[in-house]
Amino acid sequence: MNIFAKFKETVSSVLPIMVMVLLLGLTIAPMSFGTMSRFVLGGILVIFGLTIFLLGVDIGILPIGERSGAALTAKRNLPLLLGAAFLIGFIVTVAEPDVQVLADQVRGIAPNVSKWGLIFMIAVGVGFFVALGILRTVLSIPLNILLTISYIFVFVLAFLAPPTFQGVAFDSGGATTGPMTVPFIMALGVGVAAVRAKSDKNGKLKSSSEDSFGLTGIASIGPVLAVIVYGIILSGGNSSSADSVTESSHGLIASGIAVFLKLLPSIFKEVAGALAPLAGMALLFQFLLLKMPPMQVVRMVRGFVMSFIGLILFLTGAQGGFMPAGEELGKVLGAASQTGSLWTLLLVFVGLVFGAIVVCAEPAVWVLTDQVESISGGTIKRKVMLGALSSGVAISIGISMLRVLHGFSLWYILIPGYALALILSFICPKLFTGIAFDSGGVASGPMTSTFILSFTLGASEASDGNPAVDAFGVIALVAMTPLIAIQILGIIFKIKSNRAENSHSELVMESTEAAE
Repeated sequence: MNIFAKFKETVSSVLPIMVMVLLLGLTIAPMSFGTMSRFVLGGILVIFGLTIFLLGVDIGILPIGERSGAALTAKRNLPLLLGAAFLIGFIVTVAEPDVQVLADQVRGIAPNVSKWGLIFMIAVGVGFFVALGILRTVLSIPLNILLTISYIFVFVLAFLAPPTFQGVAFDSGGATTGPMTVPFIMALGVGVAAVRAKSDKNGKLKSSSEDSFGLTGIASIGPVLAVIVYGIILSGGNSSSADSVTESSHGLIASGIAVFLKLLPSIFKEVAGALAPLAGMALLFQFLLLKMPPMQVVRMVRGFVMSFIGLILFLTGAQGGFMPAGEELGKVLGAASQTGSLWTLLLVFVGLVFGAIVVCAEPAVWVLTDQVESISGGTIKRKVMLGALSSGVAISIGISMLRVLHGFSLWYILIPGYALALILSFICPKLFTGIAFDSGGVASGPMTSTFILSFTLGASEASDGNPAVDAFGVIALVAMTPLIAIQILGIIFKIKSNRAENSHSELVMESTEAAE
């Protein structure tokens, strides 16, 4: 894909949020001129940064995932495959921009939490469950059985974690499946499924298309479990972070470009530390496993350089402009909601609108709807899919605003939501279940991790709530929506397919009887 197509995708993702914020900031929720100007500049950096980053991932990083998955599976060495799967899951998660943004958000309200300690725990969780997902593919373990057992274990353990870590843990599951992790893990899964084959009764080889989906859904369980364990460990002792709390990007520092320039050195260091292990892994695989020709190696290097530059621009724009504006807008509307029910309704309505805009603007959602329409043979239309996802995500963020204002437990939504999703997994066609759990992170893209979470944090703080408990969880709710929506559509597809088959059978029988 060329850079202009990527640029168009990124603009369509970021621009609707920018327009909405500017309209609110200039009318009913006035924000300071400095915040507004930094938001515009930050939005420009986010657009260009995300464009360059995604293009670099496409040309330099994704091919490594596909080739590695195929090459490792072809070795027929299960311990090697699982070890490499853990390493890949760990390293790409460390490099994931959404995870770094989430870690910054957590550290902003909980200074005792180590940013890199949290990132490494999330990465360990992803690595372990990626390996588990590969093992499921190799052993042909039913996806719904593995998901059900894993989520029951997660929810039981979550009740032992401190309340401040419960929302963060489930948010990490959605944030982890971002623009770096999802494509790489899916590419790895496709590579493994392409090489692995099954023998039918006639001894012929056939591949299982169902095995191509579900790996990302399994991987997203890992960070939830890891952060829960991390929270239990921290609550067990007087742990203090070795990280120094950096000055907030929206604090008392010079306005305008100076804010972004001040952020650059620390972000440069963080991005270098995040991508260096991934580059080292790519070199290791090249020498020991892939042995790509020089032209492909040059292409890989170019992709890494583009990803490095793009990630720096993206994080600088997000931390310097996007996140502060989201937080200030949330504070303005959150404070106003305390003055009357009309403003309360307005805050919820703004959350609903943001939800609808975010999910429709995510490029990955359009890819997903195309995929489902193709698999269903046109039975499930893209417009229906977009409508279901848009409505679900809008409701999720609207509920999050009500949580901020009234402080009711996250479990009231997550437990019935995941229970329904798991029950549907036993009714829905297996292929749609895999796609549904893979797509849980599709809706919770960069805009959710940067702007929506900041907006929720600001609203919670201004309404005298507890941001650590009431605000975190919004990404988890957004990520939960596709699990239900896509499986319901899968059941509809199954019903329509059965009706079509029955009609066809009746026509054949009538034709046979007429011929006789």
